Order: sequence, then structure tokens, then C-alpha cells
Amino acid sequence: MKFILITTAILALGCSKNKPITDKPEVIMEQQKNVDPIYQFKVKDITGSDFNLADLKGKKVLIVNTASKCGLTPQFEELEKLYQQYKDQNFVIIGFPTNDFMSQDPGTNEEIAEFCKLNYGVTFPMMSKIEVKGDAMEPLYQYLTQKSKNGLGDFVVEWNFQKFLINEEGKLANVIGPKVSPTDSEITNWIEGK
Repeated sequence: MKFILITTAILALGCSKNKPITDKPEVIMEQQKNVDPIYQFKVKDITGSDFNLADLKGKKVLIVNTASKCGLTPQFEELEKLYQQYKDQNFVIIGFPTNDFMSQDPGTNEEIAEFCKLNYGVTFPMMSKIEVKGDAMEPLYQYLTQKSKNGLGDFVVEWNFQKFLINEEGKLANVIGPKVSPTDSEITNWIEGK
């Protein structure tokens, strides 16, 4: 039974449910002209304090759902490397722990924060644990995954470490699959405006 579950999970990771963004920038701008930016949302950071996304105006943002006990958990190291490389260039990463995928982040916020710091030296902002799918999906993730709210497309959070790229206007620019490295050129070129 365990073998079947593991095989199913691996197959699920290999099959992307999200279509790549192929529209030209001017088409995307037109689709999103009447869409509110992410600045409308307030979330809780990993210590339980308010974190106002309006404070990120003018920055490029990578939003990622994370897990401490996942095969992709080593991406924390790459995320931190990316953050250190670009944090002084109007770029920030925000991590949202979730236990939504095979219970791979069962710890408390305090345990998750300690794990991230001790094992990967994470300094980018980590938020309180949330749900990124289902009926209790965090409102920010409803925005990120529903075309009626983001103007770009309908997306599924496929697994831990899916990346949502937010432009300087606070609007969704792209969705990058969980298995894509945070330091992949698709992401670094976007940060650098190439």
C-alpha cells in the first residue's frame, strides 16, 4: 500500500496540471487591468504578527508554499540563495508552510521556523502555516489560483514548492512548477527583467 501511495505521488509530480503562460505581455496587461493587486491581503507571519502585503509595493515577489518533510524540502537552500542574491534589488520571497500534501509539514509554526533557520539558514519572510487547496484555502491563494481574481489564469497548487511570481504592480506574472529549481533561469531572468 505504501508503495502505491509513493508511486501515485511521484506520478502526480511528473504531470503538470497548469498550462504555461504564453500570452504576450500586452495581452496579459489588458486581461489584468481591472484586477486588484495582492496588496489587498494581510496575512500572519510565522510568529503570528500581521504581515501587510501592501508593504511590498514596487517589489517583485516570489510566493512559495513550503513543507519541512518533502522530497523538495532542499529547495529551501536554493530559495535562500536566490533571496540573498536579489533581496537588494526590489525582490522578496514569502514562504507559506502547508500540511496539505501528504502531511509533509505537521509541525507548529515555531517548529517550522526553527527547522528552516537551523537546517537551511532561511532569512526570507516565512508566514504562518495555511491551507493552499480545498474549502479552507487561504484567500491569497484563492487569488493566485482563480482567473476571476488574478486575471491571468486558473491554476492548481500541484505540490509543495510551487512558485507564484508577482510583478512590481502586485499582479500575478507567472506560475512555476514545484520541481523547477528556485535558481532556474526562468526565475532569475524574470527577476532581472530579461
